[in-house]
Amino acid sequence: MNAPPNASVGLVTPQTLHFDEPLALSCGRTLPGYDLVFETYGTLNAEASNAVLICHALSGHHHAAGYHDEGDRKPGWWDAHIGPGKSIDTERFFVVSLNNLGGCHGSTGPCSINPATGKPWGPDFPMMTVDDWVESQARLADRLGIQRFAAVVGGSLGGMQALRWSLAYPARIANALVIAATPKLTAQNIAFNEVARQAIRSDPDFHDGWYTAHRTVPRRGLKLARMVGHITYLSEVAMGSKFGRDLRSDDFNFDYGVEFQVESYLRYQGDAFSTSFDANTYLLMTKALDYFDPAASCGGDLAAALAPASCPFLVVSFTTDWRFPPARSKELVDALIRANKAVSYVNIDSPHGHDAFLLPEPRYRAVFAGFMQRIAAELEGY
Repeated sequence: MNAPPNASVGLVTPQTLHFDEPLALSCGRTLPGYDLVFETYGTLNAEASNAVLICHALSGHHHAAGYHDEGDRKPGWWDAHIGPGKSIDTERFFVVSLNNLGGCHGSTGPCSINPATGKPWGPDFPMMTVDDWVESQARLADRLGIQRFAAVVGGSLGGMQALRWSLAYPARIANALVIAATPKLTAQNIAFNEVARQAIRSDPDFHDGWYTAHRTVPRRGLKLARMVGHITYLSEVAMGSKFGRDLRSDDFNFDYGVEFQVESYLRYQGDAFSTSFDANTYLLMTKALDYFDPAASCGGDLAAALAPASCPFLVVSFTTDWRFPPARSKELVDALIRANKAVSYVNIDSPHGHDAFLLPEPRYRAVFAGFMQRIAAELEGY
């Protein structure tokens, strides 16, 4: 399936649903009510059987495809794979993409008003886990009239959510696509997250998370956190081919200003992120990553933890992804096989590191599209 480069779902409008039913959280607290912001693409069929849920990664959100207005120059974050004729074909599937609780793009989170105080939640917002997100997503599905997803799909932190769906709601998920993800973080990954958190928390403008009340934003900390994260999302090959040791001018300046092109790139990414993302949300999202470990309740036996799952899986890794390397995906695949689950696995040769899951790599796109075409064909009775 080869979609034209400009194939798009077109203009989309985010939607908001309010939930009054309290949500009991893994941290022991209860969220009394909340909003979820989401977008949909395509048409839900009469049987409500062709729905696909998109779960986002750390800095993702509900805007996965299309454009919000005619002047948009940048489409949704997974537009390369969602749209007419693309891997997730919106002419065959009804796609739901949401902003998770704790986010900063419309769903209830640290920037939202705490009904108990009439002021922003800030650092008082409850800690979230992948389990909590999946529970809220299931409630969203109920409100949309979707009893069973044809597929739950996610990359990175989104892949963890797809895996959790298969365990928490095995009867409500027909297929799980776990892309560039892991069944748990390594100590090194937790360490990277902690460095990012400390960069934010040590910013003088952080004020223990109450920066809104002080009319400040911990931009320096957010910038450093994003710079550290961005280094881990790219491979050495990608950074080398893109920047090498290129200088911005003809010679060294012998100072601490921006001299190398890679320095300029990282500072630009950090500056842009620090003006568009909430610091408390970043802390919360990285902790959710750290906490995820479905095997913990089974004494570390991942195969035993996977026993509830009943759907086929597609697991995808990328050769140069050193943040969530192929070995972690193979760990999941081996456990699925030991648990007698149906699983397809592919390790894509890509120079782009962890960020490869966002890009339209030809072989990745072929595998992704092939798996989704099989799902669509089964729905359509072929």
